[in-house]
Amino acid sequence: MRKKKKNLILENIRLLSAGAKGVSVGKTDDGKTVLVSGAVPGDLVNVRVRKAKQRYYEAEAIEILEESPDRVTPKCIHFGVCGGCKWQNLSYAKQLQIKQDEVVNNIQRIGGFDEFATVPILGSDRQYFYRNKMEFSFSNARWLTADEILSADEIGNRDALGFHIPGQWSKILDLKECWLQEDPSNAIRLAVRNFAIENGYTFFDVRNQEGLLRTLMLRQNSAGEWMVMLQFHHENQAKREAILQMLADNFPQIKTIVYAINPKGNDSIYDLDIKTFSGDGYLYEEMDGLKFKIGPKSFFQTNYRQALELYRKTMEFAGLTGGEVVYDLYTGTGTIAQYVARNAKQVIGIEAVPEAIAAAKEHAVLNGLTNCTFYCGDMKEVFTAEFLATHPRADVLITDPPRDGMHAKVVEQILRLAPEKIVYVSCNSATQARDLALLKEDYTLVKILPVDMFPQTHHVENIALLLRK
Repeated sequence: MRKKKKNLILENIRLLSAGAKGVSVGKTDDGKTVLVSGAVPGDLVNVRVRKAKQRYYEAEAIEILEESPDRVTPKCIHFGVCGGCKWQNLSYAKQLQIKQDEVVNNIQRIGGFDEFATVPILGSDRQYFYRNKMEFSFSNARWLTADEILSADEIGNRDALGFHIPGQWSKILDLKECWLQEDPSNAIRLAVRNFAIENGYTFFDVRNQEGLLRTLMLRQNSAGEWMVMLQFHHENQAKREAILQMLADNFPQIKTIVYAINPKGNDSIYDLDIKTFSGDGYLYEEMDGLKFKIGPKSFFQTNYRQALELYRKTMEFAGLTGGEVVYDLYTGTGTIAQYVARNAKQVIGIEAVPEAIAAAKEHAVLNGLTNCTFYCGDMKEVFTAEFLATHPRADVLITDPPRDGMHAKVVEQILRLAPEKIVYVSCNSATQARDLALLKEDYTLVKILPVDMFPQTHHVENIALLLRK
């Protein structure tokens, strides 16, 4: 290692494995761990240290001396600057291996389980263009490239429509292309951007809280129908109607256009009054015969095809025969609850978000399901001993908590409920493993199935099946 202009440079670091959040892990000659961004496992690199901790370094790759056999050429021209798709330079087969290894390691190391079956990770048929919802931000402070900054030329238009730069919330990367959502997503976004610039629309200034255009949201369903939502900082009827009409005139795939006026300090839409410019203001999605109404505020899995596979596997793990009472904790909009309801006697869903429960009830009526009951409230406050005393005992419990996992009080109630079978769906296998460890005295971990919902990223879901001893 050597020091260069106050920067600590570590040379000839072989990256041996993948670490948390997509970084690669190497070792110095004296055995100190180095967490490296901007490279992939198998690379030999020189790195610049950003943070020197007592037990490890956080660093970024500045030179790749020898490429990993698992390295591939990224498809997107924005790779390395955009904050998404950080694994576009890693083969998909290696991505899947890393994800499965991470899940198994967490279950073993954190959960303390030694004997369980691991079903090979369920990869996504689509490694690109798999998202059905994208959100983009307008900004009058476009992120400048290194060449632009160093150039003596005057920088002209600074307007941008795209993604926030990681760590630079006020700066937006002006997207030329994105590989996350299928056509005509790119065409719609570029049409909005170009129309706005050509017609003198002001892009949002996040520091001064001014400018007309704030955000653009694109949603699609599996039938190829699209919803577009534009968020304006203030009302300007002529400009608002002109840009929305441009979209209606040029993209027949768009079935509904909605908008909102948002003078707040943040872009959250959940407390906004959303108005419909054209169409019904919502789309319908179909999943194995079930219909779901998707509005601009709806909670719905962004990878539709892989979500359907996740629900099918959850059903398979549950092994329902038609006579079971099923509890669905953290039910969200009740998608899993309704998916399994057709093979269950009764389903009871609990969720903290009122809008999600309202949607769950609406979808149950839409699908003619009379055996689903939904309750709203904080899980540890609703799912109590009193609740269990006044509701039928569950034969099967399905739980799909947020990344933080389940509250200890919720785990206590599950043990008191004592269902014969638990199917635990998780987006964070570390907190899942922690929760499974709390259940292991009464339950046997039978098998796990990692599921890749987000290719080109480090994120991975996991389904675990437990049986009561």
